[in-house]
Amino acid sequence: MDHLIDLTDVTKSYNARSAAVDHVMLSLPRGKIIGLLGPNGSGKTTLIKMLNGLLVPTSGQIRISGMPIGPETKAKVAYLPDRTYLAGNQTVTQILDFFEDFYQDFSRERAAQMLQSLHIDPKARMNSLSKGTKEKVQLILVMSRNAELYVLDEPIAGVDPAARDYILRTILNNYNPQSTVLISTHLISDIEQVLHEVVFMRYGKIVLYTSVENIHKEKGKSVDAYFREVFAC
Repeated sequence: MDHLIDLTDVTKSYNARSAAVDHVMLSLPRGKIIGLLGPNGSGKTTLIKMLNGLLVPTSGQIRISGMPIGPETKAKVAYLPDRTYLAGNQTVTQILDFFEDFYQDFSRERAAQMLQSLHIDPKARMNSLSKGTKEKVQLILVMSRNAELYVLDEPIAGVDPAARDYILRTILNNYNPQSTVLISTHLISDIEQVLHEVVFMRYGKIVLYTSVENIHKEKGKSVDAYFREVFAC
């Protein structure tokens, strides 16, 4: 199998007593939509930040497309953080201009289509938009790239149910067979319909990596129901 992501004995410690990510061994294939699932404090965001080069592992190695994390891999990864970072007096069009200049794989045409579908005015200034609309703009920017890896941290947490459906369709329709989408979310029941595989994390460790189909067949449950069973307090 052609792996896009390879983590070899990856640990990230912020202090001497505990590890946010603890000796993780994980290989993820191309062409899949994968849910990264776990309770708060399980290490999901730390793992995501290491994939994006925002944090450096304390030990171990991460490779994307066979390359160690660096400028080459950053050009292949489209990242949606869990916080709104678009603000200020810029218009949506000005932000599109910036992304088009910065990312060679950015599709202006795709972004314009998504803005139109979500009824977002390109002339609107960011500081005039609601939090939910800013999050939609951020997702449009990320999904308008032709990246190898899309890393989405809570992509539907701040938007209404109708917009969630559109966002999920957008994710499904805008990644290619050579790309992988890694989605971290607490809203499992909302996003389960688009997932091919799931990774469960707890206390910085991988406790399960399997296909959604396996959970349905072997456990006779939805991913959401099985998640609640595994992580029951």
